[in-house]
Amino acid sequence: SIASELEELAFEHLNATARVAIQRRLEALKLEHGRAIEGVSREIETVLSEAGIPAHVKGREKTPYSIWRKLQRKSVGFSSLSDIYGFRVIVEAEDDCYRALGVIHRAWPMVPERFKDFISTPKSNNYRSLHTTVVGPGGLRIEMQIRTEIMDRVAEDGVAAHWAYKNHSYGFDREAMEADGGRDPLLNLRHLVQVIEHGEGGEDWVEHAKLEMYLDQVFVFTPKGALITLPRGGMALDFAYAVHTEVGDTAVGVKINGELKPMRTALQNGDVVEIIRGTKREVPTDWRSLTVTGRARSAIRRHIRTSERDEFVRLGKATLEQTLERAGKSLADVSLKPVLETHAITTEEDMFDAIGRGRLAATRVAETMFPALKGQLKAGPERKRIGNEHARLFVRGSGLTPGVSIHFGACCSPVPGDRIVGILEPDKGLTVHTIDCQTLADFADDDSVWQDLQWTPQAEQDAVASARLRATIRNAPGVLGQVATIIGEAGGNILNLSMAHRQQDFFDVDIDVEVEDARHATMIIAALRANPSVDTVDRARG
Repeated sequence: SIASELEELAFEHLNATARVAIQRRLEALKLEHGRAIEGVSREIETVLSEAGIPAHVKGREKTPYSIWRKLQRKSVGFSSLSDIYGFRVIVEAEDDCYRALGVIHRAWPMVPERFKDFISTPKSNNYRSLHTTVVGPGGLRIEMQIRTEIMDRVAEDGVAAHWAYKNHSYGFDREAMEADGGRDPLLNLRHLVQVIEHGEGGEDWVEHAKLEMYLDQVFVFTPKGALITLPRGGMALDFAYAVHTEVGDTAVGVKINGELKPMRTALQNGDVVEIIRGTKREVPTDWRSLTVTGRARSAIRRHIRTSERDEFVRLGKATLEQTLERAGKSLADVSLKPVLETHAITTEEDMFDAIGRGRLAATRVAETMFPALKGQLKAGPERKRIGNEHARLFVRGSGLTPGVSIHFGACCSPVPGDRIVGILEPDKGLTVHTIDCQTLADFADDDSVWQDLQWTPQAEQDAVASARLRATIRNAPGVLGQVATIIGEAGGNILNLSMAHRQQDFFDVDIDVEVEDARHATMIIAALRANPSVDTVDRARG
């Protein structure tokens, strides 16, 4: 009631013209259908009473603002709205709700696709009711909500419905709430608190809070039968983070209704979802696109923020040490202070981070430390190229059969460090894909073709692979040269380059780059993103 009052006051000031127009239409409807509507409540009560179901029926009219909101959301005209007039049917017990529904549907024809059961699957705020729309007396389309007195109190008063005196203190009565079939109403607030903790600021919180609160819901279950409520369009990672942050951070795959499915599969009402977990807390940065809830996205951002810098610092330090090692030098041989001053860097960690992200070449740092090395630093010994010719040297798995040909998917160009799976097809052999390759969706319904695979130590330690980068870059002289220079300075070797969708301002380009592993590819991508002429760049995923 407070929400409706505030909405109407705001609507009156912000869009008085629309409010007056809707009020006039409502007045016209009252003149046209007034008597018929007055008799509907009595007729519904009579029909239910004859079936042995005591009920109290209350009629209600939508407020102008709620009608305006529906006109915007549904993109339909005023005359097409079916629930301007609604009736609330209050019965004694939960069983009576379903009995009353059957009686009403036998008495008046139901409007298809307008039935919702929020009793068996309550909303996240504990709202419980049956919703249906029927063509009632006089040919009027009317919406009905069927609920018990307790359900009605929760619908009207929300969390305050179970706030009462107990044991000489005033507060939330959890036992009464559970006895009435409700769930913890503070759960959503706890989710929002986690979004605040993981978020980067006010705008970040508002974005995630909207995602958390304003999307239609889908109801799914854990293997043990616990109900998890998600926004419609929610995917496996949303489910995992709804269960627990630890589950989300260690998720590597998902089974939906007992079948292995791609992580991007949208969950449906009634799905039983089982998260497959790994041993490491490792969330790929591109998994943010596999979520819709604010909780999951903010948790992934938090995980990336805390782990990404450490990862780049380690990578940068190892890269510099390898560069110096080739010249017979060591970090222990010299103070880093002059290097930091030369490159205007505050700390050693910042320098290693810059090297790891590809913003500062390890060879430049080494030459600053040891000027005599200028022009003498050479690449290390040539490594084996990961390819189809000797694929068994690079991947392994319990299901690999001798004689089956193995080749790497060109759609996602797997490199060491990527999580990989194999797809076994007749006459094609086994194709290696990254776990988030879009092509895997084509095999989601056939569990028999999936093979668990891992990289061999030789692939991880003594090989290079081709990673396909997909970028959108500014169409200006010299930009392609800048891209090539950045890749070269970050230690990548361009194998192939193809351009498409060339327009006046931007064009798309696919770049096949020889890299050591997934970390190396990430470092190159980060370096490219730092360039203002590069609009977007990511690994190709199908």
